[in-house]
Formats: sequence, structure tokens, C-alpha cells
Amino acid sequence: MLESKYSAPEFNIFGESDKVPDDGSWPAPVADAPLDATLSLPGSKSLTNRELVLAALADGESLLRAPLHSMDSRNMVDALRALGATIDELPGAGPFGADWRVTPGELFGSTTIDCGLAGTVMRFVPPVAGLALGPTSFDADTSARGRPMRTMIASLRALGVDINDDGRGSLPFTVHGTGSVRGGAVTIDASSSSQFVSGLLLAAARFDEGLDLTHAGERLPSIPHIEMTIDALAARGVLVEQPQVGHWQVAPQPIAGRTVDIEPDLSNAAPFLAAVLVAGGRVTITAWPETTTQVGADLIELLPHFGATVTRDGDRLTVEASGTISGVTLDLTTGGELAPPLVALAALADSPSTITGIGHIRHHETDRLAALAAEINALGGNVTELEDGLYIEPKPLRGGLWHSYHDHRMATAGAIIGLAVPGVVIENVATTAKTLPQFTQLWGQMLQGPAVPATPVATPRTSPVTSPASPSVSSPTTQPDA
Repeated sequence: MLESKYSAPEFNIFGESDKVPDDGSWPAPVADAPLDATLSLPGSKSLTNRELVLAALADGESLLRAPLHSMDSRNMVDALRALGATIDELPGAGPFGADWRVTPGELFGSTTIDCGLAGTVMRFVPPVAGLALGPTSFDADTSARGRPMRTMIASLRALGVDINDDGRGSLPFTVHGTGSVRGGAVTIDASSSSQFVSGLLLAAARFDEGLDLTHAGERLPSIPHIEMTIDALAARGVLVEQPQVGHWQVAPQPIAGRTVDIEPDLSNAAPFLAAVLVAGGRVTITAWPETTTQVGADLIELLPHFGATVTRDGDRLTVEASGTISGVTLDLTTGGELAPPLVALAALADSPSTITGIGHIRHHETDRLAALAAEINALGGNVTELEDGLYIEPKPLRGGLWHSYHDHRMATAGAIIGLAVPGVVIENVATTAKTLPQFTQLWGQMLQGPAVPATPVATPRTSPVTSPASPSVSSPTTQPDA
């Protein structure tokens, strides 16, 4: 069985055996035999960026062990350093990079923060900037400027923070911090993203009056991510009371420094585990946590619907399959980020599938519903958009260009389809560096054996290749979210 690990924290994300042309396109490899691989994955992006924010707001030093080193986490590190936190790299015991020692400092604005493509940076850091003294300007990559931000801007204003967005309700904007945030009661509509709730909760203990937050929207997606935030706060001694569903209260209180072991990113495990259903065989992921708030843990229950067998042996999770994929009917309300790999499986299944509860992913890195439908249909598929999901009728697929839309999960969804369909070429596969810089190397090793050791290079901070919008998909629309 193949064991795959790395010893260097930063390296060329395209191994010598898997080079990407200068235009960023990547021919997705076809699986020509059943899989038999064991993989270790880098840390969770969601956990890493939450712990970075809490460490910067804590009343003492923190150590983050085995954090994720990616574009999203680098943007968060840069943002918090710009506001006054000291973040030092220390030798780490894990295979994917250094540990981080975070020393809180006095928060100062008078800086500019580049959110890149990171939703966690644009939603988690503005409340921190409200606590800083001086103006902090926020901007992002052009493709990320349309992501919903009106809820965060309006809620911070209601809590006493001065924000200038020229009436856009979106990036770019400037937070004029005064060194403190009044806090208090606020009602928001977080239907488009649970990150608005998490962003306010992470900083709430530092508000003068704490926070009394109520969600008044039609639905609240990705509740496990809010539970992750509450658990991270509890581990640092911060009590979040929940009088009822959609209502959270945080009193002013200290945030403790602590040592944190970051779990592997279970959502990033999805394409590798989905690959087993396409190619047959088995794949094992190491260091799978016994208990977790990560939505990727839902794969244990979701993949058997498609025909997989899932077993655990200690901290090793193994998925086995014959290569035949069953159609499914799924509600992914709590785990929308798993939709792209699961929709890719459904496009290769032996019967139709309906996947719902994912209307909110229209507001992720791109309109993922429109993008998945467009790319699968361009290869000969038959995917129909529903109000809250997708209906997938499997059809014989052909090779062709698969657009990534600056979206790491769109890129990996295309790689899943490429396992079974010769000639699929992923445009701008470098966008996977957003949360998994090692994707193409891990993918190649899973399929073909050990890759030639790569030359260490700095982790890219932004995707090096521009991802053109597909003519089949209109530009994502930003609906009012507050």
C-alpha cells in the first residue's frame, strides 16, 4: 500500500511528474486501475483561521501545531500581523509545515488588508479591525469582491463600528477602529453564510457589552461551522450561551491563550475518498479525528449512499468501492462545501440524483450551482439547476476544458470526473492552493506511486493564472443578505 507524506512545509505544488503548462491548465489523469493508497492531509482551513483570530485576541501566547499553510491561511496571518499580532514560525513535527506561535499585541489599524479569495478573512477580521485604533482598509481579489458582505457591514455598524463602504455593501471598505467596540444586541440575516455568525462570535468577548446575536433569516446554512466556532471559544474559556436556535449570547470575558493541535482538513479529504467510487479499490486517510465539528466528517455517512464501504481502524478512515456509483437523493444543508465532489460523483452514477439544501453555495467562491451545471453539461452531461440544489441525470461524458472559476472545489470536482473521462483539462488548477497546495502531487501519488521530490518554493499567495468566466455561466449575483 502506498504511504504518502511530505517533509517540507512549502514546495512546488506541481511535482516533476505532474507539471502544469504555463497557461495553468492541467490534464486530469485517468484512473487505469483500482486505487490502493494511504494519504496524510494538511490541517483544516476552517480550524486554522478560527484559531489564528482567537490567538490574536487572547490574553496570552498560543501555539498552533500542524496548522494549514495555504493561500487562505497566509492571507489570515498577514492580516493579523498587520493589526499587531506577532506570529512566529517554529519547527513543526508534522509533514506539512511549521507550527505557529501567536503573541497578541496592541491592535492598531492604519493598514490595508488583502483578503485574497478567503471568505474567512473578509468575514472574521473586520470585527478585529473594529477593536484596533485607526482605519483598516479591506479589499480582495477582483473575483471575490462580489461575495456577500452587507450583513457584516450592517451588523458592525449596529454594534457601534464606523465603516465606509460608499454604499456598496461589499468590498472594498474601510473600518475606522477606535480601539473598542460597544457591542450589544443585533439581529442579522445569515442565510447566505454562517461565517457572519462566526465572525461576530469570535471577537464578541472583547466587545464592551459583549454580544446578543439573533439570526432572523429564512434558514441558517452550515450550522456545524458555527458549532466549530463555539467549541473553539469554549476551549479558550469563553462561554457562548444559546437560549434558543439562532440566538447566541457572549458576555465580555477574557480569551485564553492555549496550545492547539489542528485536525486534518476533512473536507479536503472528499475528492480523494470520492475517487475510490470512480476507480474502485480503497483509500485510507490518516489522523482522522475521533470526534470533530468539521462537516467533512459527514462523508462517513454520505459516501455509502453512493455505494462505498467506510471503515475505521483507530485514527485511520478507509473507503472501499467497486467502481459502480449509485444515484442518490441528499439534503446537504449542513455540509454545502461537500457538494462539488458529490455532484461530480452523481454525474458518473448509474441513475439520476437530486442534491438539495445547497442554495447558499451560489455565494461561495463562485455560484457553484451554476458552475457545476455549466461544466458538466459542457462535457455532455445533463444537470438542471433547482431553486435549492441540482438534479443530475447521468449521460456519457466527453473530454474538454473544465473551468475552475478561481474555486478550489470546482477544480477538484473536475479532477474527479477526469478519473473516468479521458481528455478533461482543468483550467487554473493552481487555485487548489487556496486550501490544499499539495493537491496535484497527492492526486498523482494516489494514482501512480511516489512522485519525484519537488523543489521547495514559497506558497503562492494568489492564483498565478487568471480564470476566465465560462461563457456558459453568468456572473454570480450577490443577493441582499441583511
